[in-house]
Amino acid sequence: MLESKFAERGDSSEEQMSGAAVIAQALKTQDVKYMFGVVGIPVTEIAVAAQQLGIRYVGMRNEQAACYAASAVGYLTGRPGVCLVVSGPGLVHALGGMANANMNCWPLVVIGGSSERSQKTRGAFQEFPQVEACRLYSKFSAQPSSIEAIPSIIEKAVRSSIYGRPGACYVDIPADLVTLEANVNSIKYVECCLPPPVSMAETSAVRMAASVIRNAKQPLLVIGKGAAYAQAEEGIRKLVEQCKLPFLPTPMGKGVIPDNHPNCVAAARSRALQFADVIVLFGARLNWILHFGLPPRYQPDVKFIQVDICAEELGNNVRPAVTLLGDINAVTKQLLEQFDETPWQYPPESNWWETLREKMKSNEAASQALASKKSLPMNYYTVFFCVQEQLPRDCIIVSEGANTMDIGRTVLQNYLPRHRLDAGTFGTMGVGLGFAIAAALVAKDRNPGQRVICVEGDSAFGFSGMEVETICRYNLPIILLVVNNNGIYQGFDTNSWKEMLKFGDATTVVPPMCLLPNSHYEQVMTAFGGKGYFVQTPEELQESLKQSLAETTKPSLINIMIEPQAMRKSQDFHWLTRSNM
Repeated sequence: MLESKFAERGDSSEEQMSGAAVIAQALKTQDVKYMFGVVGIPVTEIAVAAQQLGIRYVGMRNEQAACYAASAVGYLTGRPGVCLVVSGPGLVHALGGMANANMNCWPLVVIGGSSERSQKTRGAFQEFPQVEACRLYSKFSAQPSSIEAIPSIIEKAVRSSIYGRPGACYVDIPADLVTLEANVNSIKYVECCLPPPVSMAETSAVRMAASVIRNAKQPLLVIGKGAAYAQAEEGIRKLVEQCKLPFLPTPMGKGVIPDNHPNCVAAARSRALQFADVIVLFGARLNWILHFGLPPRYQPDVKFIQVDICAEELGNNVRPAVTLLGDINAVTKQLLEQFDETPWQYPPESNWWETLREKMKSNEAASQALASKKSLPMNYYTVFFCVQEQLPRDCIIVSEGANTMDIGRTVLQNYLPRHRLDAGTFGTMGVGLGFAIAAALVAKDRNPGQRVICVEGDSAFGFSGMEVETICRYNLPIILLVVNNNGIYQGFDTNSWKEMLKFGDATTVVPPMCLLPNSHYEQVMTAFGGKGYFVQTPEELQESLKQSLAETTKPSLINIMIEPQAMRKSQDFHWLTRSNM
Protein backbone atom coordinates (compact mmCIF):
# COMPACT_ATOMS: atom_id res chain seq x y z
CA MET A 1 0.00 0.00 0.00
CA LEU A 2 2.78 2.41 1.00
CA GLU A 3 4.67 1.62 -2.19
CA SER A 4 1.61 2.37 -4.37
CA LYS A 5 1.16 5.77 -2.68
CA PHE A 6 4.76 6.68 -3.40
CA ALA A 7 4.28 5.49 -6.99
CA GLU A 8 1.22 7.73 -7.43
CA ARG A 9 3.09 10.68 -6.00
CA GLY A 10 5.98 10.00 -8.32
CA ASP A 11 3.69 9.90 -11.37
CA SER A 12 2.11 13.25 -10.37
CA SER A 13 5.46 14.97 -9.96
CA GLU A 14 6.40 14.00 -13.50
CA GLU A 15 3.16 15.22 -15.11
CA GLN A 16 3.83 17.73 -17.88
CA MET A 17 1.77 20.71 -19.00
CA SER A 18 2.02 22.69 -22.26
CA GLY A 19 2.40 26.44 -22.46
CA ALA A 20 -1.04 26.63 -24.13
CA ALA A 21 -2.64 24.86 -21.17
CA VAL A 22 -0.83 27.15 -18.70
CA ILE A 23 -2.09 30.25 -20.56
CA ALA A 24 -5.67 28.94 -20.51
CA GLN A 25 -5.52 28.08 -16.80
CA ALA A 26 -3.98 31.46 -15.95
CA LEU A 27 -6.81 33.22 -17.78
CA LYS A 28 -9.40 31.04 -16.07
CA THR A 29 -7.84 31.84 -12.69
CA GLN A 30 -8.19 35.56 -13.48
CA ASP A 31 -11.93 35.08 -14.14
CA VAL A 32 -11.69 35.65 -17.90
CA LYS A 33 -14.88 34.33 -19.50
CA TYR A 34 -14.73 35.37 -23.17
CA MET A 35 -12.10 35.04 -25.88
CA PHE A 36 -12.38 36.27 -29.48
CA GLY A 37 -9.87 35.70 -32.23
CA VAL A 38 -8.69 34.28 -35.53
CA VAL A 39 -6.61 31.14 -34.96
CA GLY A 40 -3.58 29.89 -36.86
CA ILE A 41 0.10 29.30 -36.24
CA PRO A 42 1.04 29.50 -33.37
CA VAL A 43 -2.07 30.14 -31.24
CA THR A 44 -4.62 27.47 -32.20
CA GLU A 45 -3.68 25.30 -29.21
CA ILE A 46 -4.38 28.22 -26.85
CA ALA A 47 -7.97 28.54 -28.11
CA VAL A 48 -8.53 24.79 -27.77
CA ALA A 49 -7.12 24.77 -24.23
CA ALA A 50 -9.30 27.75 -23.26
CA GLN A 51 -12.44 26.01 -24.49
CA GLN A 52 -11.56 22.90 -22.51
CA LEU A 53 -11.61 25.00 -19.34
CA GLY A 54 -14.98 26.56 -20.13
CA ILE A 55 -13.81 29.90 -21.53
CA ARG A 56 -16.12 30.86 -24.39
CA TYR A 57 -14.17 31.14 -27.66
CA VAL A 58 -15.68 33.03 -30.60
CA GLY A 59 -13.87 32.69 -33.92
CA MET A 60 -14.14 35.95 -35.85
CA ARG A 61 -13.37 36.72 -39.50
CA ASN A 62 -10.94 39.57 -38.84
CA GLU A 63 -8.66 40.36 -35.91
CA GLN A 64 -9.83 43.96 -35.80
CA ALA A 65 -13.44 42.93 -35.21
CA ALA A 66 -12.26 40.33 -32.67
CA CYS A 67 -10.44 43.04 -30.75
CA TYR A 68 -13.48 45.34 -30.82
CA ALA A 69 -15.62 42.50 -29.46
CA ALA A 70 -13.20 41.69 -26.63
CA SER A 71 -13.03 45.35 -25.60
CA ALA A 72 -16.83 45.66 -25.57
CA VAL A 73 -16.98 42.69 -23.17
CA GLY A 74 -14.64 44.64 -20.91
CA TYR A 75 -16.94 47.67 -20.91
CA LEU A 76 -20.12 45.66 -20.39
CA THR A 77 -18.80 43.37 -17.63
CA GLY A 78 -15.93 45.25 -16.00
CA ARG A 79 -13.62 42.28 -16.65
CA PRO A 80 -11.48 42.20 -19.81
CA GLY A 81 -12.33 40.07 -22.76
CA VAL A 82 -9.35 38.43 -24.49
CA CYS A 83 -8.43 38.87 -28.13
CA LEU A 84 -6.27 36.01 -29.44
CA VAL A 85 -4.26 36.69 -32.62
CA VAL A 86 -1.48 35.16 -34.65
CA SER A 87 1.91 36.75 -35.11
CA GLY A 88 2.90 39.63 -37.38
CA PRO A 89 -0.03 40.70 -39.59
CA GLY A 90 -2.54 39.16 -37.17
CA LEU A 91 -1.33 41.40 -34.37
CA VAL A 92 -1.09 44.44 -36.65
CA HIS A 93 -4.75 43.96 -37.55
CA ALA A 94 -5.60 44.01 -33.83
CA LEU A 95 -3.83 47.30 -33.14
CA GLY A 96 -6.90 49.28 -34.22
CA GLY A 97 -8.96 47.52 -31.56
CA MET A 98 -6.28 48.11 -28.94
CA ALA A 99 -6.11 51.82 -29.76
CA ASN A 100 -9.89 52.03 -29.66
CA ALA A 101 -10.03 50.34 -26.24
CA ASN A 102 -7.37 52.67 -24.87
CA MET A 103 -9.16 55.76 -26.19
CA ASN A 104 -12.49 54.55 -24.76
CA CYS A 105 -10.82 53.48 -21.48
CA TRP A 106 -12.14 49.93 -21.74
CA PRO A 107 -10.33 46.89 -20.29
CA LEU A 108 -8.88 44.50 -22.86
CA VAL A 109 -6.19 41.83 -22.95
CA VAL A 110 -4.64 40.89 -26.28
CA ILE A 111 -2.60 37.67 -26.50
CA GLY A 112 -0.47 37.48 -29.61
CA GLY A 113 1.60 34.62 -30.89
CA SER A 114 5.08 35.54 -32.07
CA SER A 115 8.00 33.90 -33.81
CA GLU A 116 10.18 31.39 -31.97
CA ARG A 117 12.77 32.89 -29.65
CA SER A 118 15.64 30.98 -31.26
CA GLN A 119 14.78 32.53 -34.65
CA LYS A 120 14.67 36.19 -33.55
CA THR A 121 16.47 38.61 -35.91
CA ARG A 122 16.89 35.82 -38.49
CA GLY A 123 13.85 36.64 -40.63
CA ALA A 124 11.51 34.23 -38.87
CA PHE A 125 7.98 33.59 -40.10
CA GLN A 126 5.93 36.77 -39.46
CA GLU A 127 8.70 38.19 -37.27
CA PHE A 128 7.77 41.63 -35.94
CA PRO A 129 8.73 43.74 -32.88
CA GLN A 130 5.36 43.07 -31.27
CA VAL A 131 6.03 44.00 -27.64
CA GLU A 132 7.54 47.31 -28.73
CA ALA A 133 4.74 48.05 -31.22
CA CYS A 134 2.02 47.40 -28.66
CA ARG A 135 3.46 49.85 -26.12
CA LEU A 136 1.97 52.70 -28.16
CA TYR A 137 -1.49 51.18 -27.89
CA SER A 138 -1.57 49.72 -24.40
CA LYS A 139 -0.99 50.25 -20.68
CA PHE A 140 1.20 47.16 -20.39
CA SER A 141 3.12 45.10 -22.94
CA ALA A 142 5.36 42.14 -22.06
CA GLN A 143 6.63 38.71 -23.07
CA PRO A 144 6.95 35.94 -20.46
CA SER A 145 10.54 34.71 -20.13
CA SER A 146 9.42 31.11 -19.50
CA ILE A 147 6.34 28.92 -19.07
CA GLU A 148 6.63 29.43 -15.31
CA ALA A 149 6.40 33.22 -15.77
CA ILE A 150 3.14 33.08 -17.76
CA PRO A 151 0.66 33.20 -14.82
CA SER A 152 2.20 36.30 -13.24
CA ILE A 153 2.37 38.16 -16.57
CA ILE A 154 -1.27 37.34 -17.33
CA GLU A 155 -2.35 38.40 -13.83
CA LYS A 156 -0.57 41.72 -14.27
CA ALA A 157 -2.15 42.24 -17.69
CA VAL A 158 -5.66 41.62 -16.35
CA ARG A 159 -5.04 43.76 -13.26
CA SER A 160 -3.51 46.62 -15.25
CA SER A 161 -6.43 46.58 -17.68
CA ILE A 162 -8.98 47.33 -14.92
CA TYR A 163 -6.99 49.32 -12.31
CA GLY A 164 -6.88 53.13 -12.54
CA ARG A 165 -8.09 54.25 -15.95
CA PRO A 166 -8.99 51.03 -17.78
CA GLY A 167 -7.31 50.18 -21.07
CA ALA A 168 -5.65 47.60 -23.29
CA CYS A 169 -2.80 45.28 -22.25
CA TYR A 170 -0.68 42.97 -24.39
CA VAL A 171 0.92 39.58 -23.67
CA ASP A 172 3.34 38.22 -26.28
CA ILE A 173 3.68 34.43 -26.53
CA PRO A 174 6.56 33.04 -28.62
CA ALA A 175 5.60 30.02 -30.70
CA ASP A 176 7.97 27.71 -28.84
CA LEU A 177 6.31 28.52 -25.50
CA VAL A 178 2.92 27.36 -26.78
CA THR A 179 3.96 23.75 -27.25
CA LEU A 180 6.86 23.59 -24.80
CA GLU A 181 6.04 21.55 -21.70
CA ALA A 182 6.95 22.02 -18.06
CA ASN A 183 6.40 20.06 -14.87
CA VAL A 184 2.98 20.76 -13.39
CA ASN A 185 4.48 21.34 -9.95
CA SER A 186 6.72 24.12 -11.29
CA ILE A 187 3.74 26.24 -12.34
CA LYS A 188 2.53 28.64 -9.65
CA TYR A 189 -0.74 30.38 -10.52
CA VAL A 190 -1.33 33.86 -9.15
CA GLU A 191 -4.56 34.32 -7.23
CA CYS A 192 -7.32 36.18 -9.08
CA CYS A 193 -6.71 39.91 -8.84
CA LEU A 194 -9.18 41.80 -6.67
CA PRO A 195 -11.64 44.36 -8.08
CA PRO A 196 -10.08 47.82 -8.49
CA PRO A 197 -9.64 49.70 -5.21
CA VAL A 198 -12.19 52.48 -4.71
CA SER A 199 -10.69 55.94 -4.23
CA MET A 200 -12.55 58.99 -2.94
CA ALA A 201 -12.10 62.72 -3.45
CA GLU A 202 -10.74 65.07 -0.80
CA THR A 203 -13.52 66.16 1.55
CA SER A 204 -12.60 69.83 1.19
CA ALA A 205 -12.87 69.60 -2.59
CA VAL A 206 -16.27 67.90 -2.31
CA ARG A 207 -17.50 70.74 -0.06
CA MET A 208 -16.21 73.31 -2.53
CA ALA A 209 -17.95 71.54 -5.43
CA ALA A 210 -21.24 71.48 -3.53
CA SER A 211 -20.87 75.21 -2.82
CA VAL A 212 -20.22 76.01 -6.50
CA ILE A 213 -23.30 74.00 -7.51
CA ARG A 214 -25.49 75.76 -4.93
CA ASN A 215 -24.42 79.18 -6.26
CA ALA A 216 -24.99 78.29 -9.91
CA LYS A 217 -27.52 80.33 -11.86
CA GLN A 218 -27.57 77.98 -14.87
CA PRO A 219 -26.20 74.57 -13.80
CA LEU A 220 -25.75 71.48 -15.96
CA LEU A 221 -24.58 67.93 -15.26
CA VAL A 222 -22.82 66.10 -18.10
CA ILE A 223 -22.88 62.30 -17.76
CA GLY A 224 -20.14 60.46 -19.64
CA LYS A 225 -19.46 56.82 -20.38
CA GLY A 226 -17.01 56.87 -17.47
CA ALA A 227 -20.03 57.19 -15.18
CA ALA A 228 -21.68 54.27 -16.98
CA TYR A 229 -18.56 52.10 -16.58
CA ALA A 230 -18.33 53.05 -12.89
CA GLN A 231 -21.94 51.90 -12.39
CA ALA A 232 -22.76 55.27 -10.83
CA GLU A 233 -26.34 55.35 -12.12
CA GLU A 234 -28.10 55.13 -8.77
CA GLY A 235 -26.17 57.96 -7.15
CA ILE A 236 -26.26 60.28 -10.15
CA ARG A 237 -30.00 59.81 -10.59
CA LYS A 238 -30.55 60.56 -6.90
CA LEU A 239 -28.44 63.72 -7.23
CA VAL A 240 -30.41 64.87 -10.29
CA GLU A 241 -33.79 64.26 -8.67
CA GLN A 242 -32.91 65.51 -5.21
CA CYS A 243 -31.40 68.77 -6.48
CA LYS A 244 -33.71 69.17 -9.53
CA LEU A 245 -30.74 69.62 -11.88
CA PRO A 246 -30.75 69.42 -15.69
CA PHE A 247 -28.46 66.78 -17.19
CA LEU A 248 -27.00 65.98 -20.58
CA PRO A 249 -25.64 62.52 -21.46
CA THR A 250 -22.74 62.02 -23.82
CA PRO A 251 -23.40 59.39 -26.53
CA MET A 252 -22.46 56.39 -24.38
CA GLY A 253 -23.59 58.11 -21.20
CA LYS A 254 -27.15 57.66 -22.47
CA GLY A 255 -29.21 55.46 -20.17
CA VAL A 256 -27.27 56.15 -16.95
CA ILE A 257 -30.45 58.09 -16.30
CA PRO A 258 -33.26 57.19 -18.75
CA ASP A 259 -33.39 59.41 -21.84
CA ASN A 260 -37.08 60.12 -21.18
CA HIS A 261 -36.39 61.52 -17.70
CA PRO A 262 -37.93 65.01 -17.34
CA ASN A 263 -34.55 66.49 -16.40
CA CYS A 264 -32.81 65.25 -19.55
CA VAL A 265 -32.00 68.21 -21.84
CA ALA A 266 -30.38 66.24 -24.67
CA ALA A 267 -32.81 67.82 -27.15
CA ALA A 268 -31.33 71.22 -26.26
CA ARG A 269 -27.71 70.08 -26.22
CA SER A 270 -26.07 73.08 -27.88
CA ARG A 271 -28.10 75.60 -25.89
CA ALA A 272 -27.38 73.83 -22.59
CA LEU A 273 -23.63 73.72 -23.18
CA GLN A 274 -23.41 77.25 -24.55
CA PHE A 275 -25.16 79.06 -21.70
CA ALA A 276 -24.52 76.97 -18.57
CA ASP A 277 -22.49 78.81 -15.94
CA VAL A 278 -21.56 75.70 -13.91
CA ILE A 279 -20.98 72.30 -15.54
CA VAL A 280 -20.30 69.13 -13.57
CA LEU A 281 -18.50 66.46 -15.63
CA PHE A 282 -19.13 62.91 -14.43
CA GLY A 283 -16.63 60.73 -16.30
CA ALA A 284 -16.79 62.92 -19.38
CA ARG A 285 -13.67 64.41 -20.97
CA LEU A 286 -13.37 67.86 -22.51
CA ASN A 287 -12.24 66.46 -25.85
CA TRP A 288 -13.72 66.87 -29.33
CA ILE A 289 -17.04 65.31 -28.28
CA LEU A 290 -17.58 68.16 -25.80
CA HIS A 291 -15.85 70.75 -28.01
CA PHE A 292 -12.86 71.09 -25.66
CA GLY A 293 -14.87 73.20 -23.19
CA LEU A 294 -14.02 76.36 -25.13
CA PRO A 295 -15.99 79.35 -26.55
CA PRO A 296 -18.09 79.82 -28.60
CA ARG A 297 -19.61 76.49 -27.54
CA TYR A 298 -19.34 77.59 -23.89
CA GLN A 299 -19.39 80.77 -21.88
CA PRO A 300 -15.87 82.19 -21.42
CA ASP A 301 -16.29 82.19 -17.63
CA VAL A 302 -18.08 78.85 -17.23
CA LYS A 303 -17.02 76.92 -14.12
CA PHE A 304 -16.23 73.25 -14.64
CA ILE A 305 -16.29 70.66 -11.86
CA GLN A 306 -14.42 67.58 -13.08
CA VAL A 307 -15.09 64.14 -11.58
CA ASP A 308 -12.63 61.58 -12.97
CA ILE A 309 -10.64 58.49 -11.97
CA CYS A 310 -7.56 59.74 -13.81
CA ALA A 311 -5.51 62.61 -12.34
CA GLU A 312 -3.88 63.35 -15.71
CA GLU A 313 -7.30 64.15 -17.19
CA LEU A 314 -8.02 66.93 -14.71
CA GLY A 315 -7.39 70.36 -16.22
CA ASN A 316 -7.14 69.28 -19.86
CA ASN A 317 -8.06 72.19 -22.17
CA VAL A 318 -9.77 74.22 -19.42
CA ARG A 319 -8.72 75.02 -15.86
CA PRO A 320 -11.52 73.57 -13.69
CA ALA A 321 -13.04 75.42 -10.74
CA VAL A 322 -12.96 72.18 -8.71
CA THR A 323 -11.38 68.78 -9.35
CA LEU A 324 -12.75 65.63 -7.72
CA LEU A 325 -10.30 62.79 -8.24
CA GLY A 326 -11.73 59.37 -7.50
CA ASP A 327 -14.15 56.61 -8.37
CA ILE A 328 -17.18 58.30 -9.93
CA ASN A 329 -19.71 56.27 -7.99
CA ALA A 330 -17.95 56.96 -4.68
CA VAL A 331 -17.50 60.68 -5.40
CA THR A 332 -21.18 61.03 -6.36
CA LYS A 333 -22.11 59.57 -2.98
CA GLN A 334 -19.79 62.10 -1.34
CA LEU A 335 -21.61 64.92 -3.12
CA LEU A 336 -24.95 63.49 -2.05
CA GLU A 337 -23.82 63.54 1.57
CA GLN A 338 -23.26 67.29 1.26
CA PHE A 339 -26.78 67.84 -0.04
CA ASP A 340 -28.22 65.47 2.56
CA GLU A 341 -26.59 67.48 5.33
CA THR A 342 -27.79 70.80 3.91
CA PRO A 343 -30.70 70.19 1.51
CA TRP A 344 -30.82 72.35 -1.62
CA GLN A 345 -32.82 72.35 -4.84
CA TYR A 346 -32.38 74.27 -8.04
CA PRO A 347 -35.66 76.13 -8.76
CA PRO A 348 -37.58 74.10 -11.37
CA GLU A 349 -39.37 77.25 -12.62
CA SER A 350 -36.21 79.28 -13.20
CA ASN A 351 -35.51 81.19 -16.41
CA TRP A 352 -32.79 78.63 -17.20
CA TRP A 353 -35.24 75.73 -17.10
CA GLU A 354 -37.69 77.76 -19.21
CA THR A 355 -35.00 78.47 -21.82
CA LEU A 356 -34.03 74.80 -22.01
CA ARG A 357 -37.61 73.56 -22.24
CA GLU A 358 -38.44 76.00 -25.03
CA LYS A 359 -35.41 74.90 -27.06
CA MET A 360 -36.19 71.22 -26.47
CA LYS A 361 -39.74 71.75 -27.62
CA SER A 362 -38.70 73.51 -30.85
CA ASN A 363 -36.00 70.93 -31.67
CA GLU A 364 -38.33 68.02 -31.01
CA ALA A 365 -40.97 69.63 -33.23
CA ALA A 366 -38.45 70.03 -36.05
CA SER A 367 -37.45 66.37 -35.80
CA GLN A 368 -41.09 65.28 -35.69
CA ALA A 369 -41.85 67.34 -38.79
CA LEU A 370 -39.06 65.60 -40.70
CA ALA A 371 -40.20 62.21 -39.44
CA SER A 372 -43.78 62.80 -40.56
CA LYS A 373 -42.84 63.49 -44.20
CA LYS A 374 -44.53 60.99 -46.48
CA SER A 375 -42.19 61.38 -49.44
CA LEU A 376 -40.17 58.43 -50.69
CA PRO A 377 -37.38 57.47 -50.41
CA MET A 378 -37.53 57.91 -46.64
CA ASN A 379 -35.30 60.27 -44.66
CA TYR A 380 -33.31 59.43 -41.51
CA TYR A 381 -35.92 60.79 -39.12
CA THR A 382 -38.76 58.78 -40.63
CA VAL A 383 -36.66 55.63 -40.28
CA PHE A 384 -35.61 56.22 -36.69
CA PHE A 385 -39.04 57.26 -35.45
CA CYS A 386 -40.47 54.05 -36.97
CA VAL A 387 -37.73 52.00 -35.29
CA GLN A 388 -38.10 53.74 -31.92
CA GLU A 389 -41.80 52.84 -31.76
CA GLN A 390 -40.99 49.11 -31.63
CA LEU A 391 -37.69 48.87 -29.76
CA PRO A 392 -37.81 46.84 -26.53
CA ARG A 393 -37.10 49.01 -23.52
CA ASP A 394 -34.17 46.87 -22.39
CA CYS A 395 -32.50 46.33 -25.76
CA ILE A 396 -28.81 47.09 -26.28
CA ILE A 397 -28.32 49.55 -29.14
CA VAL A 398 -25.10 49.40 -31.15
CA SER A 399 -24.63 52.20 -33.66
CA GLU A 400 -22.03 53.43 -36.12
CA GLY A 401 -21.94 55.56 -39.22
CA ALA A 402 -21.90 59.28 -39.87
CA ASN A 403 -25.43 60.70 -40.07
CA THR A 404 -26.84 57.30 -39.14
CA MET A 405 -25.12 57.40 -35.74
CA ASP A 406 -25.54 61.12 -35.07
CA ILE A 407 -29.23 61.33 -35.94
CA GLY A 408 -30.01 57.91 -34.47
CA ARG A 409 -28.54 59.02 -31.14
CA THR A 410 -31.06 61.86 -30.90
CA VAL A 411 -34.10 59.69 -31.69
CA LEU A 412 -33.39 56.18 -30.38
CA GLN A 413 -33.88 56.12 -26.63
CA ASN A 414 -31.83 54.37 -23.96
CA TYR A 415 -33.42 53.66 -20.60
CA LEU A 416 -30.72 51.56 -18.94
CA PRO A 417 -26.98 52.12 -18.36
CA ARG A 418 -24.35 50.45 -20.56
CA HIS A 419 -27.00 49.73 -23.19
CA ARG A 420 -25.46 51.83 -25.96
CA LEU A 421 -22.23 51.12 -27.84
CA ASP A 422 -21.01 53.34 -30.67
CA ALA A 423 -17.94 54.74 -32.46
CA GLY A 424 -16.86 56.32 -29.18
CA THR A 425 -13.99 58.65 -28.34
CA PHE A 426 -11.84 57.47 -31.25
CA GLY A 427 -14.71 57.85 -33.75
CA THR A 428 -13.95 54.37 -35.04
CA MET A 429 -15.86 52.95 -37.99
CA GLY A 430 -16.07 49.16 -38.21
CA VAL A 431 -16.84 48.53 -34.54
CA GLY A 432 -20.53 47.73 -35.00
CA LEU A 433 -20.68 43.99 -35.64
CA GLY A 434 -17.90 43.15 -33.20
CA PHE A 435 -19.65 45.17 -30.49
CA ALA A 436 -22.98 43.54 -31.33
CA ILE A 437 -21.53 40.02 -31.10
CA ALA A 438 -20.00 40.80 -27.71
CA ALA A 439 -23.24 42.35 -26.44
CA ALA A 440 -25.27 39.35 -27.63
CA LEU A 441 -22.98 36.89 -25.85
CA VAL A 442 -23.07 38.85 -22.58
CA ALA A 443 -26.86 39.21 -22.86
CA LYS A 444 -27.23 35.48 -23.51
CA ASP A 445 -25.39 34.70 -20.27
CA ARG A 446 -26.77 37.45 -18.08
CA ASN A 447 -30.21 38.27 -19.43
CA PRO A 448 -31.52 35.62 -21.86
CA GLY A 449 -34.07 37.06 -24.26
CA GLN A 450 -32.56 40.54 -24.29
CA ARG A 451 -32.25 41.84 -27.86
CA VAL A 452 -29.29 43.54 -29.50
CA ILE A 453 -30.12 46.06 -32.23
CA CYS A 454 -27.18 47.06 -34.42
CA VAL A 455 -27.84 50.23 -36.44
CA GLU A 456 -25.33 50.65 -39.27
CA GLY A 457 -24.77 53.10 -42.05
CA ASP A 458 -24.16 51.29 -45.33
CA SER A 459 -20.55 52.46 -45.43
CA ALA A 460 -19.95 51.42 -41.80
CA PHE A 461 -21.44 47.99 -42.48
CA GLY A 462 -18.83 47.41 -45.17
CA PHE A 463 -15.96 47.52 -42.68
CA SER A 464 -16.93 44.28 -40.95
CA GLY A 465 -19.84 42.89 -42.97
CA MET A 466 -18.37 39.38 -43.14
CA GLU A 467 -18.93 39.07 -39.38
CA VAL A 468 -22.52 38.31 -40.39
CA GLU A 469 -21.22 34.78 -40.92
CA THR A 470 -19.92 34.79 -37.33
CA ILE A 471 -23.33 35.93 -36.09
CA CYS A 472 -25.05 33.11 -37.99
CA ARG A 473 -22.45 30.49 -37.00
CA TYR A 474 -23.10 31.12 -33.32
CA ASN A 475 -26.81 31.70 -33.93
CA LEU A 476 -26.95 35.06 -32.18
CA PRO A 477 -30.39 36.67 -32.72
CA ILE A 478 -28.97 40.13 -33.47
CA ILE A 479 -31.07 42.51 -35.56
CA LEU A 480 -28.96 44.50 -38.03
CA LEU A 481 -30.46 47.67 -39.48
CA VAL A 482 -28.46 48.97 -42.45
CA VAL A 483 -29.56 52.53 -43.23
CA ASN A 484 -28.63 52.68 -46.89
CA ASN A 485 -28.13 56.02 -48.65
CA ASN A 486 -25.77 54.60 -51.28
CA GLY A 487 -22.72 56.37 -49.95
CA ILE A 488 -20.50 57.91 -47.30
CA TYR A 489 -22.47 60.89 -45.96
CA GLN A 490 -24.39 61.03 -49.27
CA GLY A 491 -24.79 58.99 -52.42
CA PHE A 492 -26.73 58.96 -55.69
CA ASP A 493 -29.74 57.07 -56.95
CA THR A 494 -29.57 54.45 -59.73
CA ASN A 495 -30.48 56.83 -62.55
CA SER A 496 -27.88 59.41 -61.53
CA TRP A 497 -25.30 56.65 -61.23
CA LYS A 498 -25.99 55.42 -64.78
CA GLU A 499 -25.79 58.97 -66.13
CA MET A 500 -22.44 59.56 -64.46
CA LEU A 501 -20.94 56.45 -66.01
CA LYS A 502 -21.71 57.83 -69.49
CA PHE A 503 -19.02 60.47 -68.95
CA GLY A 504 -16.15 58.07 -68.32
CA ASP A 505 -14.64 55.40 -66.15
CA ALA A 506 -16.04 55.15 -62.61
CA THR A 507 -12.59 55.89 -61.11
CA THR A 508 -12.58 59.36 -62.70
CA VAL A 509 -16.25 60.43 -62.67
CA VAL A 510 -17.84 58.90 -59.58
CA PRO A 511 -17.51 61.13 -56.48
CA PRO A 512 -15.33 59.53 -53.76
CA MET A 513 -18.20 59.27 -51.27
CA CYS A 514 -20.43 57.21 -53.57
CA LEU A 515 -21.21 53.51 -53.14
CA LEU A 516 -23.06 51.22 -55.54
CA PRO A 517 -26.77 52.21 -55.51
CA ASN A 518 -29.40 49.84 -54.12
CA SER A 519 -26.89 47.27 -52.89
CA HIS A 520 -28.75 44.28 -51.44
CA TYR A 521 -26.91 43.89 -48.15
CA GLU A 522 -29.73 41.75 -46.80
CA GLN A 523 -28.53 38.98 -49.11
CA VAL A 524 -25.32 38.73 -47.07
CA MET A 525 -27.50 37.62 -44.15
CA THR A 526 -29.63 35.18 -46.15
CA ALA A 527 -26.47 33.65 -47.67
CA PHE A 528 -25.55 32.38 -44.20
CA GLY A 529 -29.03 31.28 -43.13
CA GLY A 530 -30.38 34.39 -41.40
CA LYS A 531 -33.42 36.47 -42.32
CA GLY A 532 -33.06 39.34 -44.79
CA TYR A 533 -35.41 42.19 -45.67
CA PHE A 534 -35.19 44.92 -48.33
CA VAL A 535 -37.47 47.80 -47.38
CA GLN A 536 -38.36 51.09 -49.04
CA THR A 537 -41.42 52.36 -47.14
CA PRO A 538 -42.32 53.01 -43.49
CA GLU A 539 -44.88 50.22 -43.65
CA GLU A 540 -42.33 47.70 -44.93
CA LEU A 541 -39.87 48.80 -42.25
CA GLN A 542 -42.42 48.43 -39.46
CA GLU A 543 -43.50 44.99 -40.64
CA SER A 544 -39.95 43.66 -41.13
CA LEU A 545 -38.87 44.93 -37.71
CA LYS A 546 -41.94 43.37 -36.12
CA GLN A 547 -41.07 40.01 -37.72
CA SER A 548 -37.41 40.31 -36.72
CA LEU A 549 -38.28 41.01 -33.08
CA ALA A 550 -40.67 38.05 -33.07
CA GLU A 551 -37.92 35.77 -34.44
CA THR A 552 -35.84 34.88 -31.37
CA THR A 553 -33.79 32.04 -32.81
CA LYS A 554 -32.22 33.65 -35.89
CA PRO A 555 -30.43 36.90 -36.74
CA SER A 556 -31.98 39.36 -39.18
CA LEU A 557 -30.74 42.13 -41.45
CA ILE A 558 -33.09 44.87 -42.62
CA ASN A 559 -31.69 46.86 -45.56
CA ILE A 560 -33.44 50.24 -45.33
CA MET A 561 -33.32 52.39 -48.44
CA ILE A 562 -33.39 56.14 -47.78
CA GLU A 563 -33.05 59.31 -49.85
CA PRO A 564 -29.40 59.35 -51.01
CA GLN A 565 -29.13 63.08 -50.36
CA ALA A 566 -30.87 62.97 -46.96
CA MET A 567 -29.26 65.11 -44.28
CA ARG A 568 -29.78 66.01 -40.62
CA LYS A 569 -31.72 69.08 -39.52
CA SER A 570 -29.80 72.35 -39.43
CA GLN A 571 -27.38 72.77 -36.53
CA ASP A 572 -26.42 75.81 -34.45
CA PHE A 573 -22.77 74.79 -34.72
CA HIS A 574 -20.68 72.53 -36.93
CA TRP A 575 -20.58 69.18 -35.14
CA LEU A 576 -16.96 68.35 -35.90
CA THR A 577 -15.04 69.99 -38.71
CA ARG A 578 -15.97 72.24 -41.55
CA SER A 579 -15.88 70.86 -45.05
CA ASN A 580 -16.12 72.49 -48.44
CA MET A 581 -17.87 69.42 -49.88
